[in-house]
Amino acid sequence: MSCDNEATRGFWPLVPGHLKVDFGDAVGLEKIFKENGDRIAGFLFEPIQGEAGVIIPPDGYLKSVRDLCTKYNILMIDDEIQSGLARSGRMLACDWEEVRPDVVILGKALGGGVIPVSAVLADKDIMLCIRPGEHGSTFGGNPLASAVAIASLDVIRDERLAERSAQMGEELRNQLNKIQQKYPNYI
Repeated sequence: MSCDNEATRGFWPLVPGHLKVDFGDAVGLEKIFKENGDRIAGFLFEPIQGEAGVIIPPDGYLKSVRDLCTKYNILMIDDEIQSGLARSGRMLACDWEEVRPDVVILGKALGGGVIPVSAVLADKDIMLCIRPGEHGSTFGGNPLASAVAIASLDVIRDERLAERSAQMGEELRNQLNKIQQKYPNYI
């Protein structure tokens, strides 16, 4: 689903029918929903754009996305693979705006940097739309990966990593701002 040709090379032809909107453009998103809402099942997004350069959305954008998805009955699908699990200073990046997506996708930090593991989280009314046998994986439910995921979540909670991430992020931001002030022509 990426717009980055380098990232999608080797995966062509891509599945057709995806609509794209600029990150942070709630007005553009509503236009797409208004014109195509009856053909849109879900809006998949990263709350912080990782691959594009760690781009944080404008204030209020995530709340606007939640409101628009609710208004047009479109699933809000939050890709927190890179930003989730305490990496943004909150458990999920969407927590910065107190937004609850319909579906959350987790990975990377879930495996503690040791084991590849991911998860898709949603309420029963969404998850039970998938009947037995419709979706599966030969590696799904791996006991070792599951144990690592549980241990990772325990560490995130017990060591208060979201709070520590917020504190360290603030300190890093302050130091980078000092460097930027000293070298405004370069940063």
